[in-house]
Amino acid sequence: MARLAVLTVDTINPAQLAAGTPAAPEWLIPGTNWQLTGSVDLYSQARGEGLASQAWTGRHLQILTSPAATGTGMRLRVRLLDDGYPGWLEPDALLGRAVACSPPQPQLLQRCSIVQRMEQVLSFTQAAQRVANTYLWGGSLGPNYDCSGLMQRAYASAGIWIPRDAYLQERFCQPVAVQPGQVQLLEPGDLIFFGTPQRCSHVGLHLGGGRYLHSSGVAHGRNGIGFDDLAPQNPDPVARHYRLELRGAGRVMHSHNGSPLPT
Repeated sequence: MARLAVLTVDTINPAQLAAGTPAAPEWLIPGTNWQLTGSVDLYSQARGEGLASQAWTGRHLQILTSPAATGTGMRLRVRLLDDGYPGWLEPDALLGRAVACSPPQPQLLQRCSIVQRMEQVLSFTQAAQRVANTYLWGGSLGPNYDCSGLMQRAYASAGIWIPRDAYLQERFCQPVAVQPGQVQLLEPGDLIFFGTPQRCSHVGLHLGGGRYLHSSGVAHGRNGIGFDDLAPQNPDPVARHYRLELRGAGRVMHSHNGSPLPT
């Protein structure tokens, strides 16, 4: 009688996992690809509470490293394949929330197709604003978002992938000239960037006429999603704070192909 081959973690070839295989501890090895059937949190480090991002049902990830011992638990180093974003994941988070898959084929959209979908991007953010929410660092699931998480989720709702973080979104976009009171070159759906001269740290979505929607924090913002504008005469303290930190604006000319971006 022929003996059945027994696969161990040391002998598993990622290619042996059939698409649709539910996540199990023994299958969570480097090189395997997974599609989420439920949402998960990604952390910024191998240990600690720092939320980096969130991934929703339907997204894809690849495991990069075996579980890293942290002293209080085990986390996997992963990369989200839709936007190339890395993070750390609790292995148990995938159990019952992921199935094996092949790497996704990115839908590469150019500007003409993006313009046709822009109304959906704008509608998503305004609908998100109408739901009770607070600012959440790393939030991209809703109802609680951070600034760039809201931008990425809004574009993704229309099938357009952009990078995850504000400074990456700034690098990804085609620059558009803007100054307080000089917004004539902006189009609805452009991203407006804020921060210091050294680094972009905040982003909002232009709605038209210099008015923008963004998720801002407690210290200088609205602790959630709100509207502001770039009018020089606007005395609102939140609008004024970000007006003074205006870096520029950018236009999404194509969708991201999922490749990792430099940090």
